[in-house]
Amino acid sequence: MNYIEPNELKSWIDNDQDFQLIDVREDYERAQFNIGGLWIPLPEIMEHLDQIDASKPVVFYCKMGIRSGIALQRLEPRFPSTTFYNLKGGMEAWKKIFKLG
Repeated sequence: MNYIEPNELKSWIDNDQDFQLIDVREDYERAQFNIGGLWIPLPEIMEHLDQIDASKPVVFYCKMGIRSGIALQRLEPRFPSTTFYNLKGGMEAWKKIFKLG
């Protein structure tokens, strides 16, 4: 599994790198805090394969990196030539590193 550190992901966002960002958390978590991207809750991920842009790197995030890791495990066999990343430490790491909440 590929991981991306919060600092590197922030750089990708700030520099308009071409990638897709997907939040796999529940709606109440997203409402509290998010860094953007497409929202597909983990239980629904297999129903939304058509929304995943296999032509570019895809970064998944959740609260701590566990659910996003599960998403990668489910999706990698279906998209063998796509590079998937799991945000290391999830939103908890993001908030800690960038002093948010």
